[in-house]
Amino acid sequence: MSKVVVGLDIGTTKIACFVGTRNEHGKIEITAMGQAESLGVARGIVENIEKTIQSIRSAVEQTQASIANDFDLIIRSAYVGVAGQHIKSMQHRGMLTRTNIEKEVSQSDLDALEEDMYRMLMPPGEQIIKVIPKQYIIDNQQGIKEPIGHPGVRLEANFHIITGNVGACTNIMRCVTRADLEVKDLILEPIASAEAVLSMEEKEAGVVLVDIGGGTTDIAIFHDGIIQHTAIIPFGGNSITDDIKEGCMIMRNQAERLKTKFGSALPSESQENEIVCIPGLRGRDPKEISVHNLSSIINARMTEIIELVDYEIINSGLKKKLIGGIVVTGGGAQMKHIKQLFEFVTGLDTRIGYPTEHLANTNELDKLASPIYSTGIGLVLTGFLDQDRKGDLNQVNKSEKDKVEKQTTKRRSGFFESLVEKGKTWFIEED
Repeated sequence: MSKVVVGLDIGTTKIACFVGTRNEHGKIEITAMGQAESLGVARGIVENIEKTIQSIRSAVEQTQASIANDFDLIIRSAYVGVAGQHIKSMQHRGMLTRTNIEKEVSQSDLDALEEDMYRMLMPPGEQIIKVIPKQYIIDNQQGIKEPIGHPGVRLEANFHIITGNVGACTNIMRCVTRADLEVKDLILEPIASAEAVLSMEEKEAGVVLVDIGGGTTDIAIFHDGIIQHTAIIPFGGNSITDDIKEGCMIMRNQAERLKTKFGSALPSESQENEIVCIPGLRGRDPKEISVHNLSSIINARMTEIIELVDYEIINSGLKKKLIGGIVVTGGGAQMKHIKQLFEFVTGLDTRIGYPTEHLANTNELDKLASPIYSTGIGLVLTGFLDQDRKGDLNQVNKSEKDKVEKQTTKRRSGFFESLVEKGKTWFIEED
């Protein structure tokens, strides 16, 4: 089982690659990273395949160059994040009828039940990306989280199923493959971000993860330690930049710099008389922008995004059960006073999520302590969890195989012993 995992975050504004290792204490360390401007992706969907391939290669080459000389590694595969407005989620119940009531439920039974979900008939153009079991039911006994070891005939499970557009998912995989990388698995980005910024206590208590990216805002709602609801809102930081560009009649790159340097989600926190001077085009006078007006533009779009987040929270039916409140991460989490605006609109406690909470302390930790890296680092953490799970499955399968071989050997030895006894009897009778 590999001790190195590579995560590839294909976003609207950037493509970032992270290499993670597990140290001798079992902690995860990010040993190398690289990023490049995302030139061919809009709102999580590949629009220009060639430009996306170039950006992926650039990010991977930077990462490869930053790998320490004493660490011999060539990046050949990665866990890849997927998002975009084409992503949907649904709830479904599956059932498996077992033949022996005395035989305990095993991992192979759970795998068979989960595999059956992937065979569901989907609308044309859609495919199942991930099947996540929420809870199990054995012979009508509800709410079982750990079914292995329980006896029973009728095994059922409630599943959270994430689907996506076939073309969009295929294009992402095509771009990664043509950039000379193997796709280990496609992982929904808000689930990856949740691994990086949420604690197990928060997932148990009930919490909403909101990842504000450049093209989309991703939502994942957890309760009782299980993911209960996911959603993708087709607005993000780029929507705010476009609003500033149109509202202030300036260039887009100027609008982006204004947003990051002077932007605030609350106009009331800005000075009425504070002015920013923007250079004019050739031969034209500079343009003066009011910081208060800038905040008003940001506030309008940000309030709309938060209201859509609140709608998804209400739609999940869990709003009154979310003790952990909201955790905001992604590039949009860096906006000034974003925490206060979330609390004002939703009425839920809010904090900013940083992706270094589950990493080992290293000298590079300060460089990674930004919400914009949550998805990439989360992909590495999710990759290690996936490897651990597969390792456990291999161990279970090996032990079951050993058990079968022992039983077969015992039956064979018993068979030969009976033959010997019969031979002795024949010889005695003949004498």
